[in-house]
Amino acid sequence: MSVTADVVVVGAGVIGSSIAFELARTGRSVVVVDKASGPGQGSTSASSAVIRFNYSTWDGIALSWESKHCWEKWADHLGGVDDAGMAKFHRVGMVFLDVDIAPMDRVLEMFGRAGIPYEVWDADELARRMPGLDPGRFWPPKRIEDPAFWEDTDRRLGALWTPDAGFVDDPGLAAVNLANGAKRRGARFLFRRQVVAVLGDGPVNGVRLDDGTTVSAPIVVNAAGPWSGRLNALAGVGAGWSVTVRPMRQEVHHVPAPAGYNGEGVGPCVADLDLGVYLRGAPGDGLLVGGTEPECDELQWVDDPDASNPNPTAQVFAAQVTRAARRLPELGVPGKPIGIAGVYDVTEDWTPIYDRTERAGFYVAIGTSGNQFKNAPMVGRLMRAVIDGESSVVGEHTRLEIGLAAFGRARPRNADSTGTVMG
Repeated sequence: MSVTADVVVVGAGVIGSSIAFELARTGRSVVVVDKASGPGQGSTSASSAVIRFNYSTWDGIALSWESKHCWEKWADHLGGVDDAGMAKFHRVGMVFLDVDIAPMDRVLEMFGRAGIPYEVWDADELARRMPGLDPGRFWPPKRIEDPAFWEDTDRRLGALWTPDAGFVDDPGLAAVNLANGAKRRGARFLFRRQVVAVLGDGPVNGVRLDDGTTVSAPIVVNAAGPWSGRLNALAGVGAGWSVTVRPMRQEVHHVPAPAGYNGEGVGPCVADLDLGVYLRGAPGDGLLVGGTEPECDELQWVDDPDASNPNPTAQVFAAQVTRAARRLPELGVPGKPIGIAGVYDVTEDWTPIYDRTERAGFYVAIGTSGNQFKNAPMVGRLMRAVIDGESSVVGEHTRLEIGLAAFGRARPRNADSTGTVMG
């Protein structure tokens, strides 16, 4: 079988579906290919879907602030209400604990430029606003087997509060919403198919799939998430880039929230680089606990994302939930791990690559690192700008300019990155 389109997007996660939606909305014929049976069934569904603005670059902050407005006006962004149901943004705020690895002063200057509301809390205010949270400063993060992990401290830390942060309640449904929006505008999705070749001598002219189907198109966009490195290899791109991608396994755990944490609704998100975890309240009086790749932990790089263990492990569960309990002393540590495991697509500086490549017609939206779900509504717009040869995008809601060079494949590595999922 042969199919012809203007663009082939490889990957139907929240990033690929956003790209398909934006390109279809502007009149291009789009075919999306994905190895799964539906949209958002890969790493998107393993996302904690936190919406926050604490990044180390201006363009990262401007992008996340504009994207927040898209999530808030999700039906407007999609151009209507999806019959499949609608993912929903919950504005619960974020407490970003003050640590030296993420200096507050620089972020506050950029927050001021962007117009992002915030409050700076000292340790007393943190304790008052977050009863039940221990404001102790335990830096650096330590393994729970280390006796120093359990030592008391008389040092205390404050926090940066951003009331407009929050989370999206169903990341998989968000990808479905974008995919359905793309379909309504003519995009075609081919599921349970894998790309086995990128076609063309020189410039690309399409892809060949594992069932023999040929999709002819002058533009191919790699949005394959943890599988993006494989597709780059098929396309013969990546040599000489200043940043590269590599898949990393991560776990997020679900535990009962301590009494009072969720209050009358869902409690705030907490970024705790001091101990090496992040927390996100969940409907039903739950709490999600994820890790921030502290140096004391061995990173779980994987060669084959398909062979990665999809289940939480007792060792990682104990480490992450025990760290969370150090911050929330009333939090219990259940004996059985409950949660999910997924695979991130990580660059060295935890900043994505949204760019053209050295092969004409081959584009990448990769290295999304577990921290780009929040920006998915705008990634489609960024990739359209890249394809159209633009150098920046101006947000419709915030009127902030987002420079594309910050996400280029040949950019200088971001020396201000925390080196963690917080970016």
